[in-house]
Amino acid sequence: MTKHRLISTPRAACAVLGACAVLATGTTGVALADGHGVVNAPPADAKPQDSKTAKTPLQIVAERLPKVSAEQVLNLASKQIGVRENAQGGGTKFHSWYMSTPRAKETLARDGGNSVYDYANAPWCAMFVSWVGEMAGIRPTMGWDAYTVAHARWFRNNGHWGTTPTPGAVVYFDWAGGKTIDGIDHVGFVKKDNGDGTITTIEGNTGNGDVEQRVRPVSQVVGYGYPVYSN
Repeated sequence: MTKHRLISTPRAACAVLGACAVLATGTTGVALADGHGVVNAPPADAKPQDSKTAKTPLQIVAERLPKVSAEQVLNLASKQIGVRENAQGGGTKFHSWYMSTPRAKETLARDGGNSVYDYANAPWCAMFVSWVGEMAGIRPTMGWDAYTVAHARWFRNNGHWGTTPTPGAVVYFDWAGGKTIDGIDHVGFVKKDNGDGTITTIEGNTGNGDVEQRVRPVSQVVGYGYPVYSN
């Protein structure tokens, strides 16, 4: 459960919850291109929308997607509890799915590596989050990626980043307690804010290398990405 970025060896491979059908457009931002038109996102230093009537790029894209609630996404994620990696640290359906997507080739080119099969035994917390978004039909507002840091930046750049643990939010952790995106180690879903300084989560690639429900201290949270839900 490291930053999960491909360098030159398969085991160094990524596993971050991803940047939806996100294609980099340089240092000024990203663009969404997922068969629903192209929406340019704001630059990295953009401020959240001030107007209550203004829509973010992700909200605009969501108008063309199925109406999916946070509860539905969490139910789908919960059904994966118990799915476990093999002795090599891979072999899950999340690995297989990610390697089959065009996004794998994009992140491979970005992060380094020889083949999409470098992801076969890679850490997979982000692949899990990305898979849930795909299966729920809301990938363009959930994101898909194999590098947690890049995915968190994508939420931030699209104005969907914050510090409030809401059900269905994508939660990013730094085990050292840091609060910068560059220090992110792991990702999962928020199931519940317990109101006592902890959150209940659903995460892939945790514990013994499986999908589990966990209770985490908010002191280890860097921030939250907010997909667009119907509720």
